[in-house]
Amino acid sequence: MSTYTALIALSSLVIFSYLFDLLSKRIRVPSVILLLFSGIGLAQLASYFGLAELNFFQILPALGTVGLILIVFEGSLELKYSRKKNVLIRKAFLSALFILLLTALTVALIMQYLTGADFQACVVNAIPFSIISSAIAIPSAGNIHKDKKEFVVYESSFSDILGIIMFDFAVANSKLAFSSFVVLGSEIITVLLISVLFSLLLLYIMGRLKHHIKFFLIIAILILVYASSHLLHLSPLILVLVFGLFLANAGSIPFGLFQRKFIYPKFKEDFIQLFQLSRESAFLLKTFFFLIFGFGIQLEELGSIDMLIYGSIILGVIYVIRGLYLKFVIRLELIPELFLTPRGLISILLFFSIPANLKIPGVSTALLFFIVLATSVVMTLGLVFTSHTEALEEVIDE
Repeated sequence: MSTYTALIALSSLVIFSYLFDLLSKRIRVPSVILLLFSGIGLAQLASYFGLAELNFFQILPALGTVGLILIVFEGSLELKYSRKKNVLIRKAFLSALFILLLTALTVALIMQYLTGADFQACVVNAIPFSIISSAIAIPSAGNIHKDKKEFVVYESSFSDILGIIMFDFAVANSKLAFSSFVVLGSEIITVLLISVLFSLLLLYIMGRLKHHIKFFLIIAILILVYASSHLLHLSPLILVLVFGLFLANAGSIPFGLFQRKFIYPKFKEDFIQLFQLSRESAFLLKTFFFLIFGFGIQLEELGSIDMLIYGSIILGVIYVIRGLYLKFVIRLELIPELFLTPRGLISILLFFSIPANLKIPGVSTALLFFIVLATSVVMTLGLVFTSHTEALEEVIDE
């Protein structure tokens, strides 16, 4: 493939992704579904024209990690804190935590029953199927009520963070001991302290950069610290969330010294530009991530009866546990919150991070694809149903 042919292909994919994004807002189908099927279609075209088999999965983890950073960062930049939101944030955190724990443990027990695998391996394999994808949930919640949208943003972001923490904890600890939880607690406290210091330092740097290249430097530093924190076995997604929340609410921090030292005259203008850059960069990375994932799917695996049985059971567990928790524990409305639990980018990243010795036969990429696709379809149908119900209520009120 020539350089210019590759440029034509890449630019065309971005244009189609943009059109998918516009179309998804009209038909309420997540653009992720369209991208996944486009990836499958491209793989079939490549096979039909006899092109050499390409394996893009090697770049998928790096691409997805940067996309995840930017998506969580973008979502946190939209969140304005006030004391009256404490209840909402607490509900979102507890919902993310307990639904993740209950779903992962239930799926793990089912996997152990069906496969006879070691329980640690079952837990590690179950966690990716139990995490809400902020990469899909946040954009899809754009048209629902503001309070519901904020719940989805907080819950899905917390689910991503808690999911990564739980996954790393499950991989590192074959047997649970009190010392394991002490280490985990110290790591979380450490990353919170680092997050606060890092946020102050980065905001200070932003205010003093005079070079015309500013925001890609800030994002590069954010990615650098994220990767470094991960290598130190900390939970770096907390850092991303804290930094985004810090920037979004810096202007309202009621300390005169802070306002004088850190809030500079062009802060609001820079904040808007940083938000726009992170949004557009996340869009680009998400486009290629889901196209590549779809490209690597083996269609013959999707017809496996065992895979369909496993997938249907996992799907049932996801919605039953979520529905019971929302209805009877935190007493939220089920519509549309029940449906807003898609699996996506973070699930794929963690699935490909499972160590070889903990992989379970039968828990395949095709099974993951089935869950990602099925939860997105259910979410789409739920949002369409919600919009029709709201429209009907407005007519009745009139």
